Amino acid sequence: MPASAPPAAPPDPSLLAQRVRALAHEFGFQRCGIAGIELGEDEQHLRDWLSQGLYGSMDWMAQHGDKRSRPQELIPGTLRVISVGLDYGRNDSDDAWDTLQDGTRAYVARYALGRDYHKLMRHRLQKLAERLQQDVGVFGYRVFVDSAPVLERALARNAGLGWIGKHTCLIDKDGGSWFFLGEIYVDLPLPIDAPATAHCGTCTRCIEVCPTQAITAPYRLDARRCISYLTIEHEGAIPEDLRPAIGNRIFGCDDCQLVCPWNKFARRTDEPDFRARNDLDVATLPQLFAWSEDEFLRRTEGSAIRRSGHERWLRNIAVALGNAPSTPDVLTALESRREDPSSLVREHVAWALARHRLPVGAT
Repeated sequence: MPASAPPAAPPDPSLLAQRVRALAHEFGFQRCGIAGIELGEDEQHLRDWLSQGLYGSMDWMAQHGDKRSRPQELIPGTLRVISVGLDYGRNDSDDAWDTLQDGTRAYVARYALGRDYHKLMRHRLQKLAERLQQDVGVFGYRVFVDSAPVLERALARNAGLGWIGKHTCLIDKDGGSWFFLGEIYVDLPLPIDAPATAHCGTCTRCIEVCPTQAITAPYRLDARRCISYLTIEHEGAIPEDLRPAIGNRIFGCDDCQLVCPWNKFARRTDEPDFRARNDLDVATLPQLFAWSEDEFLRRTEGSAIRRSGHERWLRNIAVALGNAPSTPDVLTALESRREDPSSLVREHVAWALARHRLPVGAT
């Protein structure tokens, strides 16, 4: 019988890591690194944050036990995490501040102006993993884009993509913080990158600028006060004492990133999917408040904004209209929903009208 061929030599881990980075760049990711799976300090930080109830009504943050900080328990066999970053910066900080200072316009967080990034990134990461399998053979992997209990910022920091700033966002000294994160959990023994080191120094601009003082200490965010949480995740009435500080922010908030000095290094991206849709970068509050539920669903198809739902969309805009100048267009918009079918919307409209000294029932 002819001698059987010797088994193929396993791929060189260093060369494989280089291939991972090359493929990441090929699929449009500006950042790529490889992290181990030890997250002991971050696990304790998460437990402390949860124990203080700072997650508000985001009960899913407290679910799954420690799987969020233990990749090998979430996906058995995981040895490494490939972490990638995709830029969405627009280099429009001046335009953003202009919008925030114009009380008749609506401010939407920069990440939500275009199409939802989740599907785009997940598709690219899946293709990356499939191409890698063509090179090295079958291996175990799972792709995540904010779709499972994953400590993505801690993993990205450990992979060298950036450090966690005092506002709890990830910062890359060469590119700022305007980028999305995604991961591939793999069972390959790839070499691990050096973690990023922090460069915030004594700067506290993000803490000082927060409209609702949600950053209660460096690296400590009280989600219950955060405008992004209140306008996106929170389902009930927005606390009245926080409404004036929300200003015209109707979906998310970027102040802590807009003021960060490191974002002067942010790279402008021209990813077609991230270009503003429905004129959301220039729209006025009355224009958006007029959207029916059908129009909201049609216009937000494939958008992160759909997450809020039409009722909360109107709730948020009612608050912003309450903070807006008392122009005829603003008052007419509020009057149009004085008798809205939703009690949640009606309550926020009544509050807004009272801000303009027009009590419910006034003509």
